[in-house]
Amino acid sequence: MSTGTDHIIKSYDTELSRLTAEIVRMGELSVKQLEAAIDVVERRDERAAQRVVDNDDTIDRMERDISHDVVRLLALRAPMAGDLRNVFAALRTAADIERIGDYAANVAKRSIPLSMVAPVQPARGLEHLARLAATGVREVLAAYQERDAERAHAVWKNDTVLDEAYTGYFRQLLTYMMEDPRNITPCTHLLFMAKNIERIGDHATNIAENVWFQVTGEPLQSQRRKLDQTSSADFSGLAGSGDKPARP
Repeated sequence: MSTGTDHIIKSYDTELSRLTAEIVRMGELSVKQLEAAIDVVERRDERAAQRVVDNDDTIDRMERDISHDVVRLLALRAPMAGDLRNVFAALRTAADIERIGDYAANVAKRSIPLSMVAPVQPARGLEHLARLAATGVREVLAAYQERDAERAHAVWKNDTVLDEAYTGYFRQLLTYMMEDPRNITPCTHLLFMAKNIERIGDHATNIAENVWFQVTGEPLQSQRRKLDQTSSADFSGLAGSGDKPARP
C-alpha cells in the first residue's frame, strides 16, 4: 500500500527528471548554436548568422522557464540534503547553458562584419576551438544527465586542452596582425570570437563542478590549471618558434 510520503517522493522524482531532460535539451540547443555559428563564419553568410543570433531568444526563454520551475519545486517540495543539491544544480546548470548560448550568438554576430572584409587564413582555426568546446559541453551534459561525477571530473580536467589551443590561436592571430596592418580588423574580430569559444569551455567546467558537488556533496578541492596565457601583459612569450615568420 502506497503512503502519502511515497506519492510525494514519486512526484518529486518525476518533476526532477522532467527538469533534467529540459536542461539537457537546452544544452544541446546551445551546442547546435555554436556549430551553426562556426558554419556561418566559414560560409560568410550574413542572413544565416542573423538567424543564429535571433535563435538565442529560445535559449533565454528556456532558462527563464527552468528557473521558474526550480523556484516552484523549492516552494512545493522543500527539498533537503541531496534533493536540495539536485535542485540547485539544475538552477546553476541552466544559467551556465544560457551563457553558452550567449557566447555562441556573439560568435555569429561577429561573423557579420567579418564577412564584409577580405577572408584571412586564420578564420579556419576557429573550427578546431569550437569542436573542443562542443565536445566538452556534450560530455558534461551527459555527466549531468547520468549523475556521473567521474565523467564530470574528466571534463573539468580536459579544459586545459582548450586553453592551450586558444593560446596557440591567439599567438597565430597576433603574428598575422604584425605581418600586415590590413589583417588587424578581421583578426580582431577573430580574437573576440575565439575568446567567446574559450569562455564556453569555462562554463562547461562550471557545470562539471556543479555535477561533482551534486553527486558527492563535496566541492572539487584540487586547483585546475588554467593555461590561457593571453591575459599576460608580456606578449613576447606568445611569439613562439612555430609561428609564421613576419614578412620583411
